[in-house]
Amino acid sequence: MAPLALVTGAAHRLGKAFALTLAQQGFDLILHYHSAEEAARQTQAEIESLSRAVTLVQADLTDPQQILSLIATFESLHVLVNSAASMPHGSVDSLSIENWDASLDLNLRAPFLLAQEGAKKMTEGGLIVNITDVGAQKAWSRYPSYTVSKAALESLTRILARALAPRIRVNAIAPGFVLQSDIVPPEEWDRLIGRVPLKRPARIDEITSALEFLLKNEYITGQTIVVDGGYSLI
Repeated sequence: MAPLALVTGAAHRLGKAFALTLAQQGFDLILHYHSAEEAARQTQAEIESLSRAVTLVQADLTDPQQILSLIATFESLHVLVNSAASMPHGSVDSLSIENWDASLDLNLRAPFLLAQEGAKKMTEGGLIVNITDVGAQKAWSRYPSYTVSKAALESLTRILARALAPRIRVNAIAPGFVLQSDIVPPEEWDRLIGRVPLKRPARIDEITSALEFLLKNEYITGQTIVVDGGYSLI
């Protein structure tokens, strides 16, 4: 039986890329999605074309009970990738409670609960990977709740790594600019890419190769691998 991996937010974007990477590495997948059912089914078909088994699970990860129900769908787990996230825009002087909770509930509380419950299903050699952001080390004033949540997730990564060792390793991957989102206008995207020392966005495989590295190197825990083209240097 193939080892099993759970990827949250796996319908599209980086979550999908991480799921495909795990399938290529011989894992069967539990593919979590929230509302993007059509995209999730497309990702499922792509993974099944690699001769890997896929189970689709819909859940709102801001609801702790739905997280418990998600974890209850399987008996054992080898890898957990916490990729689901939201990035609401807001300013400090007018930030709403809803904005704050939207980021903290999904970007921080959900990975904690998934790790807490998922670890109970893991055997020796389990791996948890939290997807953070190069912005965790920045002061992005237009995305305060997101930035705080990702910085806290890196701290949580270290705490979990110490608490769950030696049975389970816990690490994080902090991507830089890789996939332009709808919330960033093209001119702003070009300006940001112009500030990156390597002067280009990352290729998806340059981000997913960090996951491959963490799968293969079993002597790394509690670390955040930054893949940002040097953006953290500025």
